[in-house]
Amino acid sequence: MSLLLDALFNSVAYGHLIVDVLNGQRSVLLTYWSSELGLSNTALALISTIYVWVASLSQPVFGWITDRFGKSRLMAAGGILWMCSLFSLALFMPVHFAIPCLILASLGSAAFHPAGVMQATLRGRTHLERRETTAASWLFLFGQLGYFFGPIIGGPLLTLFGPTGLLILAALGLPIGLNTAWQLRKTTGTAILAPKSEAVKASRPVVARSFLVALALIAALQAWAQQNMITFVPKYLSDMGKTAAVYGLIAGLFMGGSAIGNVIGGSLADRFSKQRVAMSMLALASIPLFLVSILGWSPWLYLLVPLSGMFTGAVHSIIVVLAQRTIRGGMALASGLTLGFMFSAGALGTLLSGPLADGWGFPPVFQMTAGLVILASLLTLFLREPVRGSIPTEYD
Repeated sequence: MSLLLDALFNSVAYGHLIVDVLNGQRSVLLTYWSSELGLSNTALALISTIYVWVASLSQPVFGWITDRFGKSRLMAAGGILWMCSLFSLALFMPVHFAIPCLILASLGSAAFHPAGVMQATLRGRTHLERRETTAASWLFLFGQLGYFFGPIIGGPLLTLFGPTGLLILAALGLPIGLNTAWQLRKTTGTAILAPKSEAVKASRPVVARSFLVALALIAALQAWAQQNMITFVPKYLSDMGKTAAVYGLIAGLFMGGSAIGNVIGGSLADRFSKQRVAMSMLALASIPLFLVSILGWSPWLYLLVPLSGMFTGAVHSIIVVLAQRTIRGGMALASGLTLGFMFSAGALGTLLSGPLADGWGFPPVFQMTAGLVILASLLTLFLREPVRGSIPTEYD
């Protein structure tokens, strides 16, 4: 709890919250605009995928800038302010221009994430006696809450006031962004010493190539499994005649379960082996995923869907922290590479699963999703944690 009272951690946590509240408006806004433009479902999916890829694939670039030039203050605070500004501008534009502007706004999210994750992890090392995974999990919790509450708040605002009603959400980002800039003023934005320092090179853990390959595959499979559930569970229930209130609630429960699991997994990973926690959580995730595929409609889904979110979400912060420890180049670059890769892999996996759902139906896709997490669980056998050296915990 002391971490939640830390001003610096709070600044990036609330920054993550508002960034993902705005990210969460994407589906609501695109659905609203699609009726005006007459967009097909295919076109809508393509625009959404472009948004995700722009926000994901640019994260490593912003991470490299943060590490190379020590610009975490500029990236974190500037990312928030950029996103709020471009998002606000898109609300006043004709729809043909508003959609590209909204996509450009996602670059603010891409700039914020590597720097924000790095700063949160460092606060865990210093403020919580090296409980870095716990700190990262709490940061991700704020982001997931943003995705959870964003559409819930944005939908009614859009219905009552039209797109300009969402200005209320964008306006909240201004004081949050300025506070982030103020709190990070004493940091130079880099978590490692000069690259030429032999001491730092010697302290870096050396891992086998199989470790990095396994970590990448686990990240991709976990993201694919989560995106399958987020994308297809609402449609699955809708096709069974369930109302928007029912499938909207169950979709929200999945995100809520993922948020809770993220914090539980992060805390357990700091107490026990990260590899064992990841293996156990991914293996357990296969049980509710498989049951969802064979039950059809049942009140048990109100329990099984959030459980699947909890177990799959529990490994998110573990993956990011392991990447920060082992990918050379700096913590922000590692964060950007990992998050960008996971978001992109999840979007690509969903594109592959879509035709399978059309051809086979949803239950086989959910069974395949259970298989994805079992495979990811087995791959954790390659995640033998390296021996840590004296990893720097102070800002350069």
